[in-house]
Amino acid sequence: MAEFLIRDIEGMRQVQVELRDETVRTRYGALSNIRGNIEMKPCLPNPMDMVRAIFNNETSIRPYFYGTGSMRLHPSLSGYHILDVASDERWILEPGVYWACEGSVELGLHKERFWPSFRAGDGLFAWKTTLAGEGRVVIRAPGPVEIAELSDAELKVQGRLVLGRTDGLRFSSRLPAPFPRNLISGQNRLRVFSGTGKALVCWTPYWNEHMYTRMTGESIDASLFE
Repeated sequence: MAEFLIRDIEGMRQVQVELRDETVRTRYGALSNIRGNIEMKPCLPNPMDMVRAIFNNETSIRPYFYGTGSMRLHPSLSGYHILDVASDERWILEPGVYWACEGSVELGLHKERFWPSFRAGDGLFAWKTTLAGEGRVVIRAPGPVEIAELSDAELKVQGRLVLGRTDGLRFSSRLPAPFPRNLISGQNRLRVFSGTGKALVCWTPYWNEHMYTRMTGESIDASLFE
């Protein structure tokens, strides 16, 4: 099993991967440097990858790296979270969250229902990356990540605080209060996750990323070094 480490240096975070005759897959353009006998193998995207790239603003190419050695991905003011995917789980990630994974993890595609995604502001077609198979995955996160477990319950959030969920949770969008009281509630539409499963939530951003976003008016897409 490949070893993923998150380094915290000078207020920035960076993913380091240790390989021992193993394979990992990363987001396109994520590599910073390699030490050891590791080879890169970019693969042509399959039709599903090309469809996903059109609708969720993610590249259709995600290169493989295999061999023995150490590799580091680009550092960022944003953060990362290591997720262990079990063989009986299927995760659905929000667009732009995927960063890297072991070669044993299968990446797929999930389309949200039209009306909930449209009302939530996700556009007409909301396609998201899925994870299946046993292995470790690194996701991008604006702050520390917690796992919220639901058992026939609802999780209602204001904004994009949920970075991913297992497929036992159903996504919908709802007014914060019945009309017309919603007009004086001071809240936008809620993103609602209901059912039984797990959700990756980020309640609070890292202060340095928050300050960068407030001062520049731009979000951190990935790394300041790209």
